[in-house]
Amino acid sequence: MATERSPDWGKHPVRAAIVGAGVAGYSWLAGGIASFTAAATVPWVVLAVIAFRWPPERIPPPERLDISGASYWALAAIMFFEWEASGFRDGSQWWHPTLSVVAGPLFDYHPVKSAAFATWLLAGWGLIRR
Repeated sequence: MATERSPDWGKHPVRAAIVGAGVAGYSWLAGGIASFTAAATVPWVVLAVIAFRWPPERIPPPERLDISGASYWALAAIMFFEWEASGFRDGSQWWHPTLSVVAGPLFDYHPVKSAAFATWLLAGWGLIRR
């Protein structure tokens, strides 16, 4: 199994604390903005400027792809898209709602929306580094 080079976050605890505080604070502020407004565009523009100005250091690809792990992720993605497509086709009935309808009421709470935003930021950071 191929091993990946991990970032040296342990060698720079102050840097890790600053980045963690920045992600938490940014997520808290962005989570407090109403969706689909002009103000909601500002966090995305800030992220785009940061991403283009200071791109992350890329992680070298593994020597070999773990096909079993990739198949689990592919199966999860296929199930998600099937659920959403079926819900969209059926008009999101009460007996088969889309995941957006199910998760929508949760995002009315600021801490939940901020935690989801932080998770999205960290997942995106991991994907961009690939």
